Amino acid sequence: MLRTFRIGGVHPPENKLSAGKPITPLAIPAQVIIPLSQHIGAPAQAVVKKGDMVKVGTLIGKSGGFVSANIHSSVSGKVNKIDNVLDASGYKRPAVIIDVTGDEWEESIDRSETLEKNCTLEPKEIIDKITACGIVGLGGATFPTQVKLTPPPGNKADLVIINAVECEPYLTSDHSLMLEKPEEILVGVTLLMKAVNVSKAVIGIENNKKDAIALLTRLSAGYPGIEVMPLKVQYPQGGEKQLIDAVIRKQVKSGALPISAGALVQNVGTAYAVYEAVQKNKPLVERVVTVTGKGVSNPSNFLVRIGTPINLLIDAAGGIPEDTGKIIGGGPMMGKALITPEVPVTKGSSGVLILSKEESARKPASNCIRCAKCVSACPMGLNPALLARSSSFSNWEIAEKNYITDCIECGSCSFTCPAHRPLLDFIRLGKGKVMGIIRARKS
Repeated sequence: MLRTFRIGGVHPPENKLSAGKPITPLAIPAQVIIPLSQHIGAPAQAVVKKGDMVKVGTLIGKSGGFVSANIHSSVSGKVNKIDNVLDASGYKRPAVIIDVTGDEWEESIDRSETLEKNCTLEPKEIIDKITACGIVGLGGATFPTQVKLTPPPGNKADLVIINAVECEPYLTSDHSLMLEKPEEILVGVTLLMKAVNVSKAVIGIENNKKDAIALLTRLSAGYPGIEVMPLKVQYPQGGEKQLIDAVIRKQVKSGALPISAGALVQNVGTAYAVYEAVQKNKPLVERVVTVTGKGVSNPSNFLVRIGTPINLLIDAAGGIPEDTGKIIGGGPMMGKALITPEVPVTKGSSGVLILSKEESARKPASNCIRCAKCVSACPMGLNPALLARSSSFSNWEIAEKNYITDCIECGSCSFTCPAHRPLLDFIRLGKGKVMGIIRARKS
């Protein structure tokens, strides 16, 4: 019997319209907009100025602290300006704008297709390369990878878990990457294992990707210590705590880091980026992005340079359908509506979802009928109805006492609510307020 996590979860329609589509390199745009904050933590600090010439892989933003990440140019050309521009969240943030003049790469980057399996570097040297290349979590959270690989004192990983679940409906970027770059991913997993000094890794893949499961299972036989584990299809299995529960049957305590359960979790796309950084000296300058939707004429998986305006991806997939209601950055459950399709692709851009007006329209909310479906669906074992009500009445003490900060914002509660109440909206607002209160109290 296939494993899954043991608390809550839902099964929204999968709608993997772009599954099986090959990864298509997108044409380099005439101009890129590269935000200096593409990760959790402090923004990078610009190290270039207007008029500077850069190549693909040139450092343009230096990490701004321990929890931060370097930013590199994804194109070659001339720095037009450094300015505040709209990002996917709708806020203006600093970005480096570069006019493209060619496609010249830094000489240190190995652009060959040769698979480099052997690595003689020490763990610290591996982590240093990952740090230098600006690798972050590519599953959406964008946590700087080097920080995860250096856990707090007293915490040690017993195994590496690779998140190849891709449980969010519609998205197929990870699936396509597994089919086209399986050996590179496996080498990346061995590098992660070496970096944290463990001898075992498990690649968790949901059972709706049987071709990827079969391929990686066959190839992993040549990589000691790596196991491929098929998992039952259940959302939000891509959450770190849910994946740890599914794979090793351990619960992460409230407020504790996933490493406390002895597991280091990394996205499958991150494993590939680690391979490119360590074995090819390639910074994170491009990634696979799914462009999809029921009205999209050509749902696709594109290899896209960081900083490319999202409207160019949509054009390549057939353009914006006439009845478009919303354009979502990410998937339908955890993604956020974009204020404009001209915002740039960032390291955390896993997909672009175009919904029709009918699909994107919210149904009128009615009174809560106390059915407790949201409680049954919550993968963190919370009471979403209570948390939403506490937030709506600004009762922050009750919200904190009922663990509102444990919410992973997966949207399972809103999805399952028969009264169509905007539970997650209230909880997200309340969570931000309570976290601010906690920070103020500690300071």
